[in-house]
Amino acid sequence: MAAPTEHVEVSSTEENNKPEPAAPEPDRDSDEDSDGAEPPGPKVRDTPEDIRLEAAANTVALHPTRDLLVCGDVDGDVYAFSYSCTEGENRELWSSGHHLKSCRQVRFSEDGRKLFSVSRDKAVHLLDVERGQLVTRIRGAHGAPINSLLLVDENIVATGDDGGTLKVWDMRKGTSIMDLKHHEDYISDIAVDQAKRILLTASGDGTMGVFNIKRRRFELLSEYQSGDLTSVAIMKRGKKVVCGSSEGTVYIFNWNGFGATSDRFAIKAESVDCIVTVTDSIMVTASMDGYIRAINLLPNRVIGCIGQHVGEPIEELAKSRDSRFLVSCGHDQLVKFWDISSLPDAKVQEYRKRKRKDGRMKSLTKKALGDNDFFAGLVEEPEKKEEDEEEDEEEESDSDSD
Repeated sequence: MAAPTEHVEVSSTEENNKPEPAAPEPDRDSDEDSDGAEPPGPKVRDTPEDIRLEAAANTVALHPTRDLLVCGDVDGDVYAFSYSCTEGENRELWSSGHHLKSCRQVRFSEDGRKLFSVSRDKAVHLLDVERGQLVTRIRGAHGAPINSLLLVDENIVATGDDGGTLKVWDMRKGTSIMDLKHHEDYISDIAVDQAKRILLTASGDGTMGVFNIKRRRFELLSEYQSGDLTSVAIMKRGKKVVCGSSEGTVYIFNWNGFGATSDRFAIKAESVDCIVTVTDSIMVTASMDGYIRAINLLPNRVIGCIGQHVGEPIEELAKSRDSRFLVSCGHDQLVKFWDISSLPDAKVQEYRKRKRKDGRMKSLTKKALGDNDFFAGLVEEPEKKEEDEEEDEEEESDSDSD
């Protein structure tokens, strides 16, 4: 005979109502945790994360008023990224493929609304920064591939090519107002004085060129150096000019004494391909050996290592508007950020003590030794010894003359 339905239901209910001692406790604990604990926020880093590109970048530039950078690569593409110290917040804003060949250099206008670029395709491009749209193109701007670019002001642009020709453009008309060839090899870099009167060019023929913009004429070439001049910068409040070279030597000229060097400083580097000034006395340099060095001028000292693209040549450096970050791009297809906010306070003699002890450059940033180095999170601290200080005084022999 079948059991009554009521009996079955009662028996089932009694079994289901048996206490399960472990079940209620996790529920209460879970509720307390969810009410009292806040979810972890995004991680804030000392520097923005590296940006990985699809091809090696030749050039990088930082916006004058915003956390935005632009880089140009060997395929001729130009990319714009916003960057942030908050992890995961770097964003690609736009890309442009208007150049037919490798993009050699990019530069922002002073107001940050325009972007100029030059290329191996011999063209000068003007883009709108907000959308990345091409505004103006000067086709066949040079007879040889363009290698260097400098914005003199919002309307005047200087370009140098692989054949040694310098041109100065009035972008309001889209025509050149200076077209001069006095170098025998490529123009690697261009600088201008604060008065916007004198243009200085570094060339692969081993000379520095001097050009007068106001009078639109060539002034002179410096004496020949033993290697290619790869970069040029003005320091010491306009009293000194420094040129990097392919042989790892920094050549120093007095202003208005451009014919011959006043001093030279050999660095233990394969080359000095790029120079960015941080203060009147401190510059950072990039090299084919992948190292970024901080260097003091007069007395001439390598202060230490800012960072590196491990085993890969570095193409260009750029400084942020507040001088907090240095940005580098290299053959490893990475754009890297380095914290240089403490660099203006660096002391020259501290490096000499460390160098005599173990022969290594002092690490000036947490990432200086490389991302994969066990000690990458440590910034080296100088050791203080009276005997070292005495040796510093005895060995100080660099010229401080103006």
